[in-house]
Amino acid sequence: MQPFANIFLGLFLLGPVGAVPLTDTAIYDSDFYDMLLGELSHPLDYDDNKQSDPLETEIGTALPAVIQESYSSAPLIEEPEEEASTPKLIDGSSAQGSGVLGPQTQDGLPTCLLCTCLGTTVYCDDHELNAVPPLPKGTSYFYSHYNRIRKINKNDFAHLSNLKKIDLTANFISEIHEDAFWRLPQLEELVLRDNRIRQLPELPPTLKFIDVSKNRLGRKGIPNEAFKDMHDLQHLYITDNNLDHIPLPLPESLQALHLQNNNIQEMHEDTFCKVKDLTYVRRALEDIRLDGNPLNLSRTPYAYLCLPRLPVGNLL
Repeated sequence: MQPFANIFLGLFLLGPVGAVPLTDTAIYDSDFYDMLLGELSHPLDYDDNKQSDPLETEIGTALPAVIQESYSSAPLIEEPEEEASTPKLIDGSSAQGSGVLGPQTQDGLPTCLLCTCLGTTVYCDDHELNAVPPLPKGTSYFYSHYNRIRKINKNDFAHLSNLKKIDLTANFISEIHEDAFWRLPQLEELVLRDNRIRQLPELPPTLKFIDVSKNRLGRKGIPNEAFKDMHDLQHLYITDNNLDHIPLPLPESLQALHLQNNNIQEMHEDTFCKVKDLTYVRRALEDIRLDGNPLNLSRTPYAYLCLPRLPVGNLL
């Protein structure tokens, strides 16, 4: 029994010893089948010029160029964030000082909050305004119907070099400063209809359309030769003003002249034509309204020879 136990103990001790690898056993590198790792000078050093693994190269070349660049080791340059844009007024100027809704009115409200601003047009109709509100610098068209404006001051439209049309129909305007409109270099249309105006101010020569109907101009409300230098004037409406004469001279560009419902009692042969030049023809002036005046057109038949159409009015 004792010998059997000794044999079993010996086998038990020899098992772990056999599992220990021999120091003289040769270990081969898979890339160098005939060279021992021990014979390499620096077995743990990697050569920078060593060719990459074929499998690794194949995967690298299969990636698109854009994706390869995204994996490059170049440091990423962070672009600076864009500064927030400054709000612009309708005139394109900075919002500093006056706010994005236009300049402040006398009541402390921005003009474009009180009125309606669309592009370069400002609508202030039926807001019970007592004065012209301060307009944005880029305003081209201004409408203010049915308000309570009584006076047009010198600086109400100052510095508005782009202003082309002013329409102040149906207010209570009785006074206009002499220079209120004169310094507007692009003003083409002026509508002051249905007010209480007794005297027209000096008007810019750029006007093409004037409507001052239903006012109180009377005998002296229109300055002498007020329309003489308006070489582009096409429409002139002065109805219901108690006028007693036709304002002369009228520019050659005039196409429509409405003077109905006044107090005009006489007309001369040279009002529209040239007495000394019978060949003169005034082709542009096709619309003349003189009805509603105590004027008999049949008394001056030669006054219409140069016109393409006879005026509308009383022939008896």
